[in-house]
Amino acid sequence: MRILHVDTGKEMRGGQHQVLLLLEALRSAGHDSLLLACCDSPLWHAARAAGFLVHPATYFDLWRQSPNAKLVHAHDAHAHTTAALAARCRFVVSRRVAFPVRSSLLSDWKYGRASRFLAVSRFVRAQLEAARIPAAKIDVIYDAVDLPARITEWNPDHPLVALASRDPRKGRDLVEQAAALAGVRVLFSSDLASDLHRASLFVYITRSEGLGSAALLAMSRGVPVIASEIGGLPEVCVNEFSGILVPNEPGAIAAAINRVRSDAVLARRLASNARAHVAAHFTTSNLLHATLAAYERALAS
Repeated sequence: MRILHVDTGKEMRGGQHQVLLLLEALRSAGHDSLLLACCDSPLWHAARAAGFLVHPATYFDLWRQSPNAKLVHAHDAHAHTTAALAARCRFVVSRRVAFPVRSSLLSDWKYGRASRFLAVSRFVRAQLEAARIPAAKIDVIYDAVDLPARITEWNPDHPLVALASRDPRKGRDLVEQAAALAGVRVLFSSDLASDLHRASLFVYITRSEGLGSAALLAMSRGVPVIASEIGGLPEVCVNEFSGILVPNEPGAIAAAINRVRSDAVLARRLASNARAHVAAHFTTSNLLHATLAAYERALAS
């Protein structure tokens, strides 16, 4: 099966990492993929380096390439619009964001054009259902993350790590206030894959979250996670099992930081449970099989 993927992200964020992971998983299963992406974007270069055909994510390129594909997979909101206007075959849409779907005549037309929606969490599925999209057209397909064979032993002397972001929805201000209350240093990381190797905690505080791929990465690396009790994060960080959930309040975040850092038994239990939770629900194999099943349902509809 040949799939035409469309992603218009200009940065290499969680969604773009998932696109690349899916492309590689589909190739390993014998399926052909063509990617339309922003010219010179990190995803453009990463996909080309991995041996995939990549073209510009324009209306013309989608209109020209889509008759040669079995299905189009739009991976973000702008890609959804492009597919609604230019796709010449059926298309599915990934929905990763936590905010509600806008209601308008144009939005209703655009969402009505898609054959299926691939929601990144049950929370996002509920948002789609609230926008009157039929539940029968929605599949929940979780992000995937690799599980390293070996992880670094937990050490309370290692720094707290948080995501480096100036997006006001990501709550960096709350992390900074909580760290000051707890009397600890925070490393705001732009390279989580590297910095998580020497982290005592990953603190993921956000005001909006569809799932939490950064939290999944930390969990896979055996790093205890403290996260906002918001959006799809409770599906990743099951409170007191695979992570600690907190309200977006500096005092509560600081208390959770001090609790985990002072209790090695708790920290190691959270880390072990988190890796088991990832292995059960957030693997590349799960992503591949769930996505292919959604593709088949779209083609059969």
